[in-house]
Amino acid sequence: MTDRYHEDLRPGEGLCPPRADVGSDAATLSLDGPWRFHLAPTVDAVTAGFADPGFDDRSWDTLAVPAHWQLHGYGAPAYTNVRYPFPVDPPHVPDENPTGEYRRVFDRPDGWPDGPAVIRFEGVDSCYKVWLNGEELGHAKGSRLPAEFAVGGLLRPGRNVLAVRVHQWSAGSYLEDQDMWWLSGIFRTVRLLARPEGGLGDVFVHAAYDHLTGRGTVSVDTDVPARLTIAELGLVDVDAAGPHVVARVEPWSAETPRLYPARLETGTEGADIRIGFRTVALADGRWTVNGTPVSLRGVNRHEWDPDAGRTVPVAVMRQDLLMMKQHNLNAVRTSHYPPAPEFLDLCDELGLWVVDECDLETHGFAVTGWRGNPSDDPRWAPSFVDRAQRMVERDKNHPSVIAWSLGNEAGTGRNLAAMAHWIRDRDPSRMIHYEGDRDSSYTDCYSRMYASVDEVATIGRGEEPPTRDPAADAHRRSLPFILCEYAHAMGNGPGGLAEYQRLFDTYPRCQGGFVWEWIDHGIRQPVPGGEGHYFAYGGDFGEPLHDGNFVADGLVFPDRTPSPGLLELKKVSEPVRLTVDPALAQVQVNNKYDFRDTSHLTFDWSVQEQGVTLAEGNLTVPVAPAGAQVTGRLPELPAAGADTWLTVRGRLTHDEPWAPAGHEIAWTQVQLPARAQPAPRKSRHPARTDDSGEVRVGPARFDPRTGLLLSLDDRVPGPDGRARPGDHPGLPVTGPRLDLWRAPTDNDAPPRDVRDAVAGEWRRLGLDRLQHRVIDLGAEGDTFVVRTRVAPAATDLAVLTTYRWTAADGGVTLSVDTEPVGAWSGVLPRLGLRLAVPADLDVVEWLGDGPGEAYADSRQAVRFGRYRLRVDEMQTPYVHPQENGNRTGVRWARITAPDGTGLEIAGHPTFELAARRWTSADLAAAGHPYELKPSGRVHLNVDLGQNGLGSASCGPGVLPQYQLAADRAHTFEVEFRRLGPTPPASG
Repeated sequence: MTDRYHEDLRPGEGLCPPRADVGSDAATLSLDGPWRFHLAPTVDAVTAGFADPGFDDRSWDTLAVPAHWQLHGYGAPAYTNVRYPFPVDPPHVPDENPTGEYRRVFDRPDGWPDGPAVIRFEGVDSCYKVWLNGEELGHAKGSRLPAEFAVGGLLRPGRNVLAVRVHQWSAGSYLEDQDMWWLSGIFRTVRLLARPEGGLGDVFVHAAYDHLTGRGTVSVDTDVPARLTIAELGLVDVDAAGPHVVARVEPWSAETPRLYPARLETGTEGADIRIGFRTVALADGRWTVNGTPVSLRGVNRHEWDPDAGRTVPVAVMRQDLLMMKQHNLNAVRTSHYPPAPEFLDLCDELGLWVVDECDLETHGFAVTGWRGNPSDDPRWAPSFVDRAQRMVERDKNHPSVIAWSLGNEAGTGRNLAAMAHWIRDRDPSRMIHYEGDRDSSYTDCYSRMYASVDEVATIGRGEEPPTRDPAADAHRRSLPFILCEYAHAMGNGPGGLAEYQRLFDTYPRCQGGFVWEWIDHGIRQPVPGGEGHYFAYGGDFGEPLHDGNFVADGLVFPDRTPSPGLLELKKVSEPVRLTVDPALAQVQVNNKYDFRDTSHLTFDWSVQEQGVTLAEGNLTVPVAPAGAQVTGRLPELPAAGADTWLTVRGRLTHDEPWAPAGHEIAWTQVQLPARAQPAPRKSRHPARTDDSGEVRVGPARFDPRTGLLLSLDDRVPGPDGRARPGDHPGLPVTGPRLDLWRAPTDNDAPPRDVRDAVAGEWRRLGLDRLQHRVIDLGAEGDTFVVRTRVAPAATDLAVLTTYRWTAADGGVTLSVDTEPVGAWSGVLPRLGLRLAVPADLDVVEWLGDGPGEAYADSRQAVRFGRYRLRVDEMQTPYVHPQENGNRTGVRWARITAPDGTGLEIAGHPTFELAARRWTSADLAAAGHPYELKPSGRVHLNVDLGQNGLGSASCGPGVLPQYQLAADRAHTFEVEFRRLGPTPPASG
């Protein structure tokens, strides 16, 4: 193959000028569906003459368009985060370059008009050449950008043959290193479009809003004179070019996404469009919309479907956006490329601020020290600017798009500046973003990734270190600060979301940011040799170079189940903040919406004692304007007993397009002062040794050599130490023993070299292989005392641990004292007890925080209550198994079998609880959930606490206040009691 067009620096050849994505009533034919397909292993092994209309392709396979060929058995997916999976030798790529050959036969429909027409490709990865009826049309690069080829003179009545040759690698691949699966093919829709003479051509809608007067101004640029109708505004068949001033319009915003149906007409073509009036500006150092600074509660979104890759059905796009709205998010950064155009239609309709990002990232050049980076090479300038043009021209009519982003992690250089200058000339009505422009010399914000909480606070105060150029420094300080990525949502986490949101609320310069990212990019695969499926990640397809499960870093799992991290983000992102003062019988409603008042919300209250509702009702609260605070009155509340909590909620009064009436927007919860409670009764059953030589403390039996608990009985022995006749057999228990280990989370041990990762230090210390030595044991009055030294091999570090067992009313109390020995430093994963009980104890009921998991720096989303789940339901199925399922603030928990027998654990005052069918060691060893096998026991962790989660898989580690310091002594106390069978129902 002598034509190396796929390696040249041109963005394409034979392309029509880019234009807006506007549907019209001109003739259209979808070319989606089954195509004939053949995959050549190299660029030199392609099929000669395959584009000829008479070529016999009956021996070829059939492949759906749109689709990625790797997801249909042709080659395999590959994942890298930064590194290119080919030698860095721009613009050249390997000869081993899989090349897909596509053929589609279609009939020109009856009545199809003569004259101009185009074939439009919305997305092809990565470089492709196109033929129609044997005639070459041209080629294109820019995988996630549209391309049109003129075909009007080549269309034939009846049978037509469209042929496309797609190369997996091309010069364009150097610009598309975007932390995602490398997947190839025609993955977005393909259409044949008639372009009538005198038709609309390109369309550019300008619809501004004056927030001072309420006026709207609209004009529409078209290639030929056109007429505009917006019936709701009294504009009927007017000159589209305008401008037309309307005395009063309802503005578009992410909170109230008002769209006006409009009609554009020429003599030969008409189009229905939707117009949103809004004005974006940089004013007083803030991004404003309609005169108001906006707060970005955002998320980064890759396009992903676990079965179809980046070919995402519109229904799934809508599902994504509904979930975002339902979880209090208001902004999307389309990382790191323009999405399918239907996604922006939905953002217009449902209401989200959009930072539309260009199809550009050269991150792999970081591995070479940025040598040869195209961003500063003038030979690449046409490709850079072309990508900006095709993004802006396609998406310029979307009111949801308030900023253009030049791309991501492409270093710095003149070509990025050239993109910004072209965009500013073409569309000065929006902001420009690029995180790599650290001086903000050609952007409209100071953007950063993964700045720590302390650094964000410093920037918010305007106290960040100055740059060397005073003028550039002053300019940057005049701009808003936006975290384009923060709080890396990989695996169990992120922790510390509340602290970031507090900074966004505190410092006007900090206009919010975008959590990385929306979805885990797992690929659904059948379980080897078994039933069901799992979600594959990097390395699961035999890639020689990969970045493991770093591709699974989203707020929702691949099947779009919300993760605990998304629930946490919903809570900290509440647009209405509720504060309750029971002593004053007041509820404060702080409206954090930028535009919307609270008239769409209903507020209610409820009081629960130990999870049982005592009373509830609605509240009368004044309507709070946007940005204002109002106070409502609480009714007289019932008398509070132990663990009595007041919950206040704000919910939708009526259906919204994105959620039904009753959907919860905000809530708060406070504990009410309790009336005096009777002191717990003490049992007097001294520790003693029975006839079998086992130590007895109340209903508990212990091994006299190890001091470990063997079982709990449902009876108390008599004075002679013998059990009373007729009692049920005891509940066998293994443990409890001190536990300092957890299966590392992705933030503890990310699949790449991260400075703040702590799991390596934990393993180096041997916290995953502790050994226990009894120093002494014996009765001390009514107490059975076991003193141990807990330590890993190969170190003189240890934890002296003393267990004190005392009989309680029907149970036994355990007090644990720990004292570190040696030069401990850093943090512990956890500090608590591990024990195991029979596997038939399958149900967990508890009074405490829930219903979901929580950790020290990720517990805003849980609320106090009484909950009941099966053990399997206690697990969070992260794509890569890790520590999960922890419940905090537990007063008591009951782990029971179907007949009601089991174990009750009570905290003095509280503890943290996890219950699972495998050990932490099993969890740490598994690469996928299907590798976890029940051990025949239920394993419990009863903890004083765990280290926080942080975001160190890519961002900052655990904040100091959430760290579990290793060099401190601790004391905690719990009570164990055996539960007997549930009495049968009477009658």
